Amino acid sequence: MKRVYFRKSIYDNIRKNVKKYRKQKGITSSELATAIGITDEYMRKLESSKLNAGFSFETIYKISVALEVSIDMLIQK
Repeated sequence: MKRVYFRKSIYDNIRKNVKKYRKQKGITSSELATAIGITDEYMRKLESSKLNAGFSFETIYKISVALEVSIDMLIQK
């Protein structure tokens, strides 16, 4: 079976949207990190693109639940 790779842009979309919806909700990156069980440092890297792609679907799911948005909303351009 052929391995499937995501374009880097999908991760850029997620980063941008996480930050956008987090700010709309009025919470800090630290508060979001605590809510989903990751470190503040990891959350900052996730939002700033210092994290080389590859964050997990579980993390994306937890963020969507905490921000009360669909995963589709996090992925879209």
